[in-house]
Amino acid sequence: MIIQTEEFRNIKKYHARSLLSMLLMAKEEFNVLCHLEGVEFDPPLPEKIMNNFQDVILFSIANYTLESGNLYHDYFTFEAGFGEENIGSLVKVPLENIMQIQQDQLPIPLFINPAAPLPKPKKPKNPFALNPRNKRFLKED
Repeated sequence: MIIQTEEFRNIKKYHARSLLSMLLMAKEEFNVLCHLEGVEFDPPLPEKIMNNFQDVILFSIANYTLESGNLYHDYFTFEAGFGEENIGSLVKVPLENIMQIQQDQLPIPLFINPAAPLPKPKKPKNPFALNPRNKRFLKED
């Protein structure tokens, strides 16, 4: 499939970089939906905050976070505050991890990346338990 080729992934990275550059230069607020694996936080966030994140995360790029945004060849960075304590961290997002770029006032995303890595489905501890007919064989805790 074409979306699995290196050429397609490079096109989508270029598209994401170009669109992010345009939004940052125009100082327009936007949201970035991305796969969390590979995203770096400096300094690292406390475990209690990280445990609240899902495999896919939506970052809102507005106000100071928008002003602090920077683009590099393979990364988008910004500063943001997290949790009730508003703990500051520099966030480094690989461009290939960006799944969507959206603006709240638009009904459809500005950017969609079908080649972005998706979270791997979590396997149940006991695949035998997936079949409802097997419930009679399972012990209840």
